[in-house]
Amino acid sequence: MADRTDLASIAIAVGCIVGGVLVGLALRAMFSRLARRAAGTATSWDDVWWDLLKGVALPATAITGVWWAAEVLRLRSPVREFVERILLAVIVLTVALTIASLAASLVRSITVSRSGVAQSASIFVNVTRVIILGVGVLVLLQSIGISVTPVLTALGVGGLAVALALQDTLGNLFAGIQILASKKVQPGDFVRLSSGEDGYVVDINWRNTTVQQLAGNIVIVPNSHVADAILTNYHQPQQDTSVLVQVGVGYDSDLEQVERVTIEVGCDVMLTVEGAVPDHEPVVRYHTFGESGINFSVILRASEYTARYIIVHEFIKRLHARYRAEEIEIPSAVRTMLFPNGGKDQDRLSATA
Repeated sequence: MADRTDLASIAIAVGCIVGGVLVGLALRAMFSRLARRAAGTATSWDDVWWDLLKGVALPATAITGVWWAAEVLRLRSPVREFVERILLAVIVLTVALTIASLAASLVRSITVSRSGVAQSASIFVNVTRVIILGVGVLVLLQSIGISVTPVLTALGVGGLAVALALQDTLGNLFAGIQILASKKVQPGDFVRLSSGEDGYVVDINWRNTTVQQLAGNIVIVPNSHVADAILTNYHQPQQDTSVLVQVGVGYDSDLEQVERVTIEVGCDVMLTVEGAVPDHEPVVRYHTFGESGINFSVILRASEYTARYIIVHEFIKRLHARYRAEEIEIPSAVRTMLFPNGGKDQDRLSATA
């Protein structure tokens, strides 16, 4: 009779474990479907919650099934205490991983929403995850009966040695935090370093800043170098930027006509070229009596730095065609040589040549 009771208890215990796993798989499948539907919404907060529920469903139900199985089997000491301690450790670890995942997702969402780009600054995500997991490990040790006071003391002493050995790494870490906290450089900004490299900031992690150049190449720059460098950010304080085009006309040109025609062409470019600022009125400023003509600057405006190339391209093409139609001379470099003795020196120069 006792054997039948034991077999029944074991069968029920196994059923609890299997049932917990099956329920967890079913919940995981349901949350996965809901997460896919939430991916099509405008906000990202629902994605975070459904992904969190999908990740925690199976561990939670499996732990519950094992706990019920232990209750059904009515384990005796010290086996019961050992099983309870193991389950408690698994629960603490699961909770720590869940909170770390949730916090990392929230930090990533906030970072993306503030930077306005698809990339994220992974340094905040990684630091958040490491801190929460570290606290979780300390709680785990305390829950299984290991005092954390000696551990903290050892970490304090060992941390000093590690800090001395990893000065460059820690310097890059705090430099990255300082860069992001100051909001002078954010992922998605187009920057140019004093060393000449330029491109879009893709990511700022715990060690370096990744910059993608227009040619598609990736430039890896240590955070400390970015913090110390003289850096031009073409997206701050605003993303649109001025575009200067240098033009010259002949001395016989009517400058009033040149200004009017040039502004008309500039307005047409601003309204029709992608990447231009439509409400910007081009400006013409004469500035130099050159060797072969009068030089001036045309000030256009681009919605972002990289749009300047197509704007200048279209402006030069259209201005050249319009100057031809209006018979406005675009001077070329011509040098006139005057000889004081008339044609004798010129004939002698030609004979020598």
